Amino acid sequence: MPPKSQTFEIDYGIAEVIAEHDGSLTLLINGVPSSSIVPGEPERLDFEYMRWIADFLDNQKRWEKPRLTHLGGGACSLPRYFAHAWPGSRNTVVEIDGELAVLARKLFDVPRAPAVKIRVGDARTETEGFAPGTRDVIIRDVFAEAKTPYNLTTVEFFAAARASLSELGVYIANCGSHADLKEAKEELAGMCEVWPHVAAIADPPMLKGRRYGNIVLIGANTALEASPRLTRALLAGAVPAQFKGEEWARALATRARHDPAALETP
Repeated sequence: MPPKSQTFEIDYGIAEVIAEHDGSLTLLINGVPSSSIVPGEPERLDFEYMRWIADFLDNQKRWEKPRLTHLGGGACSLPRYFAHAWPGSRNTVVEIDGELAVLARKLFDVPRAPAVKIRVGDARTETEGFAPGTRDVIIRDVFAEAKTPYNLTTVEFFAAARASLSELGVYIANCGSHADLKEAKEELAGMCEVWPHVAAIADPPMLKGRRYGNIVLIGANTALEASPRLTRALLAGAVPAQFKGEEWARALATRARHDPAALETP
């Protein structure tokens, strides 16, 4: 029998929830896979890039009461994970689609505030409104028609994100990039202009520019290194991944993106 599915009208299109044979629920937004969760199992992350993010942060945790902001909600897979794996953490989700936020609360056993708070709003606008130094982690995982909106990939956006982070804060982006790594190269170039330290995580074929896929980009005020524990965790997954440090990331960077207004000649 094929998996059971339900469709829902949301503010920005159609959401489809597929009940898989293994008990997981897959969320598609306008036909594009967005999230996967297993009810009652918040620490199970079926999307590999989410597992890499969790592995990295689990090995970097250095905040007494972590304040995490998730730009892009979907089924709230990562907020569910951190609310459970990091007791006492505060997760704020910024989701532009109000109906999708309601659906997530209804179907995906998302913990209530203050563990997970969902704020309906535009990711760029909300980021620019964050008070300085009020976040420890920002995770950007925003897509529209399978692409990250341009205004979430510019130097000006990265500067706003960095301003809202604590001194030990970390910025993480899920970058969907093609085989030439054009998107990752441009984002890393912008991040290099804003953060003193940058890094990346992905599987080897992706890192070598052999296919389309996800590459996790990281920016921070403090040095980013791969501990033996992180290396083992990344290699142990269903899709083994590698941590690439600052030298690799800066060598890959090409030309940064800017907001159109920032490029206008006075």
